[in-house]
Amino acid sequence: MDYLYAVVLFAISASVTPGPNNIMVMSAGANFGIRKSLPLLMGICVGFTLMLLLVGLGFGQLFTRFPELHMFIKCAGTLYLLYLAWLIARPTDGMADSNGTRPFGFFKGALFQWVNAKAWVVATGAIAAFTSAGADFHQQNLTIALTFFIVSFPCVGLWLLCGSLLKRWLANDLARRRFNQVMAALLVLSVVPVIREILIPA
Repeated sequence: MDYLYAVVLFAISASVTPGPNNIMVMSAGANFGIRKSLPLLMGICVGFTLMLLLVGLGFGQLFTRFPELHMFIKCAGTLYLLYLAWLIARPTDGMADSNGTRPFGFFKGALFQWVNAKAWVVATGAIAAFTSAGADFHQQNLTIALTFFIVSFPCVGLWLLCGSLLKRWLANDLARRRFNQVMAALLVLSVVPVIREILIPA
């Protein structure tokens, strides 16, 4: 039971703290409301759960064997996050679909995890910290993935709720533009450590 408590606490701390996922969800909630942003929330939670399962099955070992692949994904992911920040900061709703009426959907939310540096750090850290070699490894991996799946909904959903509550104060275009610019700046700040790691390797 202590093991499960530890996993739950780690999942809460990792899911509720600021990061690209939460910033994007909050921005979607403020611009489009809760109902239209639910597919994005679902995609983020499902996508990260799938990432945990694959890392536990050995996908993360590819990075150990091929560090160039890790660096490529890190660079591509950073560029994509900066591109998203630019989309959010645009005068129009850059995070909307082609019709301009909805934020990113389920599949974009799920795929976003694979270029999210924080998601990779949390996934590899969780598997490394809360699994041990032996017969129970796959059960532990499944427990971690399910725990994050259950915990991430209310934790990331809290950011969606906060964003939607701000919607009433963002009725005019100027206020919404300023809010989106702040969200874009926060998204850029969230990838600064990754950029520093790329430019100044240890």
